[in-house]
Amino acid sequence: MEPAARPPVGSGADGLHGGIEFYRLLMGYPPAEADIGEDMAFDRHVLASILAAASMDGGQIAERAGLTEQEFNDLLAGYFPAATVRAFAWMPKSAVEADDETIMVRDLLRGQRSTDGEVGHWLAAMIARRAMEPNHLWEDLGLRERPELSRLLTRHFAPLAGRNTKNMRWKRFFYRMLCEDDGFVMCTTPVCTQCNDFDLCFGEESGESRMAERRREFLRGVGDLSMSGGDD
Repeated sequence: MEPAARPPVGSGADGLHGGIEFYRLLMGYPPAEADIGEDMAFDRHVLASILAAASMDGGQIAERAGLTEQEFNDLLAGYFPAATVRAFAWMPKSAVEADDETIMVRDLLRGQRSTDGEVGHWLAAMIARRAMEPNHLWEDLGLRERPELSRLLTRHFAPLAGRNTKNMRWKRFFYRMLCEDDGFVMCTTPVCTQCNDFDLCFGEESGESRMAERRREFLRGVGDLSMSGGDD
């Protein structure tokens, strides 16, 4: 069967583990087995994770990942040329434009890049778009844990990451930087520890990744089906 005959990853019956399957199609192994010791390997892991997370949300993967169709195809060709996921590279042109909030975060990141080449350019757009989703940023990027996000930002956006000296949650930190750059005061409380919203800015961000959670749910469903004897 030709790869194009497969249903979109993340849809239908395989939606629970579609993100992991999409990552596997890109990388050749599941995210739990990724070796990210080298910077190039880390970058590929990050790109695959973001695309996999975007595939889990439904809709056009390029838009959900913050990329134009051309950027999406260039990314696949440059970093995953042998992946069978190439079958999903083409999608109808989207008329959806990035909203002002996404553009502001994207431009903030692009103005603080610390690496050359297309990866940092793509990542600025991808991070900005995924920051519009409701979960912790590391989760909406499909990463395995928050330290991977800190490494990503320190590697590709070092000047900006270096300003987060208090380990503020990254989404909150982005907006604080945008406000300060525009001359606005984000908070009325002069000291963070005196603020009633302290946990919103600095609270714990650990937990199970979205893809790991989907895999656990899928395996649990398979186990329940096996115990029940199926649908016969």
